[in-house]
Amino acid sequence: MAQILSLSEAVEHAVRDGDTVSMEGFTHLIPFAAGHEIIRQRRRGLKLIRMTPDLIYDQMIGMGCAEKLTFSWGGNPGVGSLHRLRDAVENGWPQPLAIEEHSHAAMANAYEAGAAGLPCAIFRGYIGADLPKVNPNIRRVTCPFSGEELAAVPAVRPDVAVIHALRADRAGNVLLEGILGVQREAVLAAKRSIVTVEEIVDDFGPRSPNTVILPGWTVGAVVAVPGGAHPSYAQGYYGRDNAYYKAWDAIARERDTFLAWMKTNVLETGPEVFAAHARKHRQAAE
Repeated sequence: MAQILSLSEAVEHAVRDGDTVSMEGFTHLIPFAAGHEIIRQRRRGLKLIRMTPDLIYDQMIGMGCAEKLTFSWGGNPGVGSLHRLRDAVENGWPQPLAIEEHSHAAMANAYEAGAAGLPCAIFRGYIGADLPKVNPNIRRVTCPFSGEELAAVPAVRPDVAVIHALRADRAGNVLLEGILGVQREAVLAAKRSIVTVEEIVDDFGPRSPNTVILPGWTVGAVVAVPGGAHPSYAQGYYGRDNAYYKAWDAIARERDTFLAWMKTNVLETGPEVFAAHARKHRQAAE
């Protein structure tokens, strides 16, 4: 059953050096506050997984948390490259980073397989693609019933899944609405999980047609972190901070400016700064 913890407690209990860690969120509800706490606790040797790594993984890679990245697209959305990711791959700074690249379809199916407890995902894909030439974890199998040749990839089974959601109740049940990625599948596939939320409530109230509820027994820890998805957005709470994404390009381009920014804005702060960001962008939207 889910425990309601502080963010520092949740990361201390769930995230260990060398873990395979999935931090999901598709444009919406990206778990930035949790990522910053992992950086502050100086976790090392992590094997990061995410369909669309953007700024939070750039920050974690640049601070030396990661030794491998499994992904299907990486960049600063609408802006350009992830400079800390590129520096790690191309120059081994601050340490070498292994990469394993897949298509979106492969990653989505791999998460589904992991959530179902299966060893691999089998799907139609990679016909005529070049990724199998550089990724030995992309295989071909023959359907025993139809004879059709299909693609196969290993299931995603993280040690830890970390997501941000809108609300949780006091029993640890978690509600997600709006644009969703594979947050549900990541939690169900993982051995342990942390869910940061905008607020903990007594009752979820009216729900939209695309509401997803993660029952408390599927979740390891719930943490109230208002604004915890900033600079991404949380539907109904605050909008996307586009200026932050634009500014990150210059901040991350050089090692010294990156390290100075991380010291001031991550290492010397705590999760309380996210609530201030959320208030600012909620007011701007109003």
